Amino acid sequence: MALTAAGIKNAKGRAKPYKLTDSDGLFLYVTPTGGRYWRMNYRHLGKQRTLAFGVYPDTGLADAREQRDAARKALARGDDPAEKIKRDRVAATVAAANSFKAVADEWLVKVEREGRSAVTMKKLRWLLDFINASIGKRPVASITAQELLATLRPMESRGRYQTAKRLRSTCSQVFRYAIATARAERDVAADLRGALIAPQPVHRAAITTSHEVGGLLRAIETFEGHPNTKVALRLSPHVFVRPGELRHAEWADFDFEKALWVIPPHKTKMRRPHSIPLSVQALAILGTIEHDTAYSRYLFPSLRSVERPMSENTVNAALRRMGFMQDEMTGHGFRAMAATLLNEMGLWHPDAIERQLAHCDSNAVRRAYTRGEYWDERVRMMQHWSDHLDLLRDGRTVIAGTFGKSGKKAA
Repeated sequence: MALTAAGIKNAKGRAKPYKLTDSDGLFLYVTPTGGRYWRMNYRHLGKQRTLAFGVYPDTGLADAREQRDAARKALARGDDPAEKIKRDRVAATVAAANSFKAVADEWLVKVEREGRSAVTMKKLRWLLDFINASIGKRPVASITAQELLATLRPMESRGRYQTAKRLRSTCSQVFRYAIATARAERDVAADLRGALIAPQPVHRAAITTSHEVGGLLRAIETFEGHPNTKVALRLSPHVFVRPGELRHAEWADFDFEKALWVIPPHKTKMRRPHSIPLSVQALAILGTIEHDTAYSRYLFPSLRSVERPMSENTVNAALRRMGFMQDEMTGHGFRAMAATLLNEMGLWHPDAIERQLAHCDSNAVRRAYTRGEYWDERVRMMQHWSDHLDLLRDGRTVIAGTFGKSGKKAA
């Protein structure tokens, strides 16, 4: 007699285990404690065997019968359903190891070992969390371009065009890694080029006219915030490094006798060491810092812990406090300021300026041949630039050609 849902629900434990039979070998095994387990007896190649289909009520009567019917079809083909279940489990395990998330996690380990910074790794994990929430468990080889696009559209609909673009690019790197490790055959993210809304380029705000630069420098001199923040503000225009490089500056990176600051590769965007000639003014500003390496290895430690650098928002917050709005000036804007005014001078080779900005030449061959060039010119240029800033700060009129490439005023 076939089982009913009511009969299964009312089955109680007895002194000894017992069976409630359904049909075609399916039965419910009831333990003394009241546990109810789905089983199926069958014969294959003359041997009696038993399959387990799950536990009631997690597996209901209809599900158990569906699994029984699938097992009977396998028997009809001459297959052992128990072996098929084992193969399916192995396939599921392999699929889990080859899921998008599993491959992405491997790729993250790889790029971290290649020297990506902690900040970059944090951004990559943050980006991939968006995609893992939707398709992270899917086998990487079975994900389609349309499926990936569907996961990016909600982000795009919120106006986060740049984030969607970066996420597509990051996914593309994961798919290429999956191809290299024989777990996928195509980079489906590449098919989405042109499918997403292209973000409009947003340039970081910067003051780039001599008159306004003078006003900014005078405002910095009268800044009444934390002394270390003021030092960072005063130093920024003289060295025009990236904000993260300034925040993570350590005493060990400086050779004061040679007037040189060498930023190690792991702190730079391009993962190459970057050297900054220190002008007389830059050295004087550094000399005003009221602590040394015995206190903190950082020039600009956090107010909360000397083991960490200052917050990435410190300089920007100080600029806002001085009255410079977000669309007017940023910490990164000191780079655009220097690049604009140095090029306008017409005194310096454009490549010398680019090298001092730590910009990477897009031509790999040319980059190889120009490595190490313009150093002497950069030393003169940085001193000239600091002298120029002093003039602007003091409100003096600057006449083009007043300074030569020696960094000294012409006779």
